[in-house]
Amino acid sequence: MPNNEKVLIAGEWRDADAAGTFRPINPATGETLEWSYPVSRRADIDIALEAGSAAANELLHTPVDKIADFLKHYAHLIGESSSELSKAANLETALPVSPRFVDIELPRTIDQLCQAATAARDRGWTMPTIDTATNIRSMHGPLGAPVAVFGPNNFPFAYNAVAGGDFAAAIAVRSPVIAKVHPSHPRTSQLLAEVAFQAIQDTGLPPATLQMVYHMAPEDGFYLVSHSLIGATGYTGSRHAGLALKAAADAAGKPIYLEMSSVNPVFILPGALHERGEEIVDELHASAMVATGQFCTNPGIVVLQVGDAAEQFIAAMRSRFEDADAGVLLGPGGVRVVGDAVQSMQSSGAELVTGGAPIEGGACRFQNTLLQASGEDFLADPDGLQEEAFGNANLFVVATDDDELEQIAGRFAGNLTGCLYTHSAGDDDLLYERIAPHLRRRVGRLLNDKMPTGVSVVPSMNHGGPYPATGHPGFTAVGIPASLLRFSMLQCYDEVREHRLPVELRDQNPTGNLWRRIDGAWTQADVMAPDDS
Repeated sequence: MPNNEKVLIAGEWRDADAAGTFRPINPATGETLEWSYPVSRRADIDIALEAGSAAANELLHTPVDKIADFLKHYAHLIGESSSELSKAANLETALPVSPRFVDIELPRTIDQLCQAATAARDRGWTMPTIDTATNIRSMHGPLGAPVAVFGPNNFPFAYNAVAGGDFAAAIAVRSPVIAKVHPSHPRTSQLLAEVAFQAIQDTGLPPATLQMVYHMAPEDGFYLVSHSLIGATGYTGSRHAGLALKAAADAAGKPIYLEMSSVNPVFILPGALHERGEEIVDELHASAMVATGQFCTNPGIVVLQVGDAAEQFIAAMRSRFEDADAGVLLGPGGVRVVGDAVQSMQSSGAELVTGGAPIEGGACRFQNTLLQASGEDFLADPDGLQEEAFGNANLFVVATDDDELEQIAGRFAGNLTGCLYTHSAGDDDLLYERIAPHLRRRVGRLLNDKMPTGVSVVPSMNHGGPYPATGHPGFTAVGIPASLLRFSMLQCYDEVREHRLPVELRDQNPTGNLWRRIDGAWTQADVMAPDDS
């Protein structure tokens, strides 16, 4: 049995105060991997909170250029370590080294860190607002406290608690991170943390800018997110765990930003189905099967209108699902989640079209699964038929007419995305105008004629949505600088002498090109003295 790996706490790799250990599993084989990792007790969390609080105070006085230099340097070191990182992630997730990691996810992770560096340097996220008549000035500023980040299992790099979007956003706004990594890929997270700690040392940031534990008891997670020293929490994962953490954080008045469950409805309207049904089959199959359906934007429910074209579409998808190899899920828990969701949907009226059972053998696999329900069944039990499978299982809902399509759109819960496929020459426009307003209120990102699985890391992206997709519809986990605002606070200064103000709020523009709202107008100009106006 190997020695327990060390945790990164208070600026050093140290033995954990461990309540036990665990070892990761290779989901492609079912075999237990060689590394052993500790389950930290509360003593580790207390030390991390104290060290994180001290680091937060130091970061308040750290030049923004040094913050940006760290993020850029960390991104560079990840690139240099991409081969070792990819191999570790492949062992722990069964996702392919290429193209998934070296061509897609690692470049995205590096880009996110670089975008966060730019945002830290240009300060635009602070959104300074100045009213000269009252001499009241405000901006978004640092929390002055550590941020806890809980990473998910499906993106070992781009959402990792020690490298992903939440990490980058917190660091850019000067909050040190206490990372609780996902136990499905501890080795990958350990290697990332080693690279991050090297970048911290190279750039001279406080040693506790990043701290990391591998696992903890649920009650210790509640303790962390509700502690008086914590500033905020970012969480990506299951709805059950997310809501439990939210209850603890809310009870203590601590902000927590959750990304949880989403079935991402896709409406294929009759005109589009008749015009290019085979083409949409190709797009849907590719989107539903990417990463064995383990994307938060997987198109989990497809809504059609009854008719021969719908029957042909479902038959074509059944053929695709049956001909395709069932991919590997991220672990035994993934097999259980898909199986439970399929059973739940069946108990709510869905009928099995194909698949529906785990695949025997060492690998963590489940049959490619399609289910079908009528529009009437969906309207009778919309909650039961919106169970997120988070894997290679999809539900078709078949409505009888336009009215039922509109009613179904109005019964969806909050989702990250919603999509409508329509006829290219406008045959579906009237029906679109009936359905789209319902979806618009229920999704963070509305798409036309495009599957939802691609999430572009651009400033305009919203990777959020109403509950239960997230805990708050006003924030996004992707899209810089907007994602930084989750880990900031709005700070107001009333008649504060100029030399005591943050540089962003002083009369002189600190960079010369920072956009500030002065007396109701966005401008890059300095504040003008009364006799200069």
